[in-house]
Amino acid sequence: MERITLDGNWRLQQAERGIDIPAAIPGDTHTALLEAGLIPDPFHGMQEQELQWIGRVDWILAREFDCPASLLESGELFLELESVDTFAEVLLNGTVIGTCENMFVRYRFDVSGTVTAGTNTITVKLSSAEQKARELSTRLPYPVPYMTYPTQSPHRNLIRKVQCHGGWDWGPCLMVAGLYEAPVLLASPLERIEYVHTNLTRDGDRWLLDVVTELQSSRTGETTLTISCAGVRHEERILLQVGSTELTRTLTIDGVEPWWPAGYGEQPLYELRVKTGHDAVNKQVGFRTVEVDTTPDAHGRPMTFRVNGKDIFCKGANWIPADSLPGRIRETDVEGLLQSAVDANMNMIRVWGGGRYEPDWFYGLCDRLGLMVWQDFMFSCALYPAQEYFLENVNEEVRHQVKRLKDHPSIALWCGNNEDIGALTWFEESRKQRDRYLIDYDRLNEGIIGSTVRELDPNRTWWPSSPSAGEGDYSDNWHDDSKGDMHYWSVWHEGKPFEAYHEVTPRFCSEFGFQSFPSLPLIESFCDTGEDLNISSPVMEHHQRNDRGNSIILSTFTRYFRLPASFSDQVYLSQVQQALAITTAVEYWRSKRPLCMGALYWQLNDTWPAASWSSIEYGGRWKTLHYAAARFFAPLMITVREESPGTITIYGVNDTEAPVSGSLQVDLVDFDGAVRGLLEDKAVLEAEASTSMEMFGLELSEAERFASCLRVRFIPDGDIPEAETTLLFAEPKRCGLREAAVKVTPVTGSEVILETDVPVLYLWLELPGWKGRFSDNCFHLFPDRPRRISLLGDIPKDRTALKLMHLRH
Repeated sequence: MERITLDGNWRLQQAERGIDIPAAIPGDTHTALLEAGLIPDPFHGMQEQELQWIGRVDWILAREFDCPASLLESGELFLELESVDTFAEVLLNGTVIGTCENMFVRYRFDVSGTVTAGTNTITVKLSSAEQKARELSTRLPYPVPYMTYPTQSPHRNLIRKVQCHGGWDWGPCLMVAGLYEAPVLLASPLERIEYVHTNLTRDGDRWLLDVVTELQSSRTGETTLTISCAGVRHEERILLQVGSTELTRTLTIDGVEPWWPAGYGEQPLYELRVKTGHDAVNKQVGFRTVEVDTTPDAHGRPMTFRVNGKDIFCKGANWIPADSLPGRIRETDVEGLLQSAVDANMNMIRVWGGGRYEPDWFYGLCDRLGLMVWQDFMFSCALYPAQEYFLENVNEEVRHQVKRLKDHPSIALWCGNNEDIGALTWFEESRKQRDRYLIDYDRLNEGIIGSTVRELDPNRTWWPSSPSAGEGDYSDNWHDDSKGDMHYWSVWHEGKPFEAYHEVTPRFCSEFGFQSFPSLPLIESFCDTGEDLNISSPVMEHHQRNDRGNSIILSTFTRYFRLPASFSDQVYLSQVQQALAITTAVEYWRSKRPLCMGALYWQLNDTWPAASWSSIEYGGRWKTLHYAAARFFAPLMITVREESPGTITIYGVNDTEAPVSGSLQVDLVDFDGAVRGLLEDKAVLEAEASTSMEMFGLELSEAERFASCLRVRFIPDGDIPEAETTLLFAEPKRCGLREAAVKVTPVTGSEVILETDVPVLYLWLELPGWKGRFSDNCFHLFPDRPRRISLLGDIPKDRTALKLMHLRH
């Protein structure tokens, strides 16, 4: 198969405004306009609001390309387009060759006889998706409602485009358009491979790999089909029919190593090669089994992921698009975010249903890193139409995406949507006529998405929605922790205290979160003046898309902490309390293993610089929460609780496959620095379990409760990192912390030792201008426990500029 890839320099044109500028493809309208200096930065200040016109007008992308005569002699020619956003008419040399209406579908248009030898012109006319959505809304027989946000493009649920491009409660409304994969001109004298996809089953010590090859040919003929993987090879002559030919051949494979999630083993990948006489496809595959156990038990209905027969506690976060401007998304940046997930001991991410199906290289990164992927289909927080044209469009989308992605060993589950079952109760229309909208939901979600997944990928679990109790159950799983996956938002949206996380034990919690502000340097990047550095300034409120977000952050300050006076202190403390909230949840739920077998917090990353629920801010910098995640998702974890006044319980969690023995040490540490040992004993953390280690009484006066804390350490035998946690007997605002003298001593080019004379809570290290990160951050520092911290990344020349923040800094 010969090919010409049409990436690189195109022209972006808008006739009414006289715009004709260079545009990089893959890329989008907004990025091209920004690079040409025609628009201000949409992320700066409140400039996003000035740029809504871009999504309301039509655009043209065009370029010339040379086609050698030899390509025309090769046989049938066709143009492949993927990730066209969204409505487009495609022309070659002025002739319309096809139209697009779904950015999640791959289009292949026959251009035989349209392309000429020499110079050719390709033109993609992009119609306004916002205007198309408005037009479609006028044709509806009844309203199809959707959630709206502070800046919103209407009726985004009627078009097959990234839903959060129209605005969300953490992201801007930027209705970009463009080509996010390079168009490709392909030529083949006989056949072309449309898809290669596989089904994998285990047969004792062997693997059966069913390889499905879908071919397309313009005429009858013969060709050779060769399939090889992991040292096994199959070859045969096949007869091609005009049109489609589908062949399934089974390779019996042994001697391969299994693929494991991060923390459980290695991630070996094997090349699958499928070759015909004139085309070839190469893929990386991994050998593993993935089941989701939902067998009813005494507590309800579990949701336990089982990989290669081993029950996995899923630890991770939700993934949203890496940037609101697709033209800025770079594989190296995304790799950094995913590597950061693994560095924080995660083994799963959920690709959320209001974003996009990520490109192949994204899932290849997850394959190599051992990140299981909970894959939503791209429907979120809305009701959707069920007219025939829409269902046919979605059917084509689902077929393409399942065939494209199913061979990645990282894909652990297909999920129909995000919160669309819950959406049936959100809107007046669906509350009044639930049956009408429930039938529409079922026609789309079960009739199209679910049935197609079961047809094409029968060995992988289909999960109808998130949250959900599973197939056939349309009940509320927002507040029911007994079955399936749960979204627990009562702490954030309902204002419950962090301790409310202890009132539920989800079988699997796939969403929960608490907001914070991004770092001060990032805030300063979108603020013009010092006057903007106030959480109530118009700019800060514009970069807060949750209508009550800043007030929730502020009110939580007063619940747990002393009100910070300066803006920088407010930024710091917002991140501290975000980490405290999620730590409270995860430590408790992990201690409830195996009743709870998964915790995916909202959210890993950001699409722009803003206040949000992320643990990694826009640009890749770790917030306090991400450092905390590395601790609360560690393979060995200790958690301590005061179950009732004076009754202390300690749990140890061990995700590894072998018991771990060691020493349990419990100290009462006064805030003036005195340490009193309370308990030291040998202990064993059972394999792949939560172990109740200690329960004891501890009588303290009110004054002692405000003047001390409990420190618990588990020191494993052998070369295994220890686990440590701290229990405060009162809210931090009531703790009588002392002024501390923290000493920083450089010991090597990349390490420092931190010492203190009195306990320091939530010590945050900051090195202005440095792009690296620390081996640990925002931790408690005790006089008898100096900490050695490494600087990871490019080592700064000057470490004397290191700044420290803590609750009494």
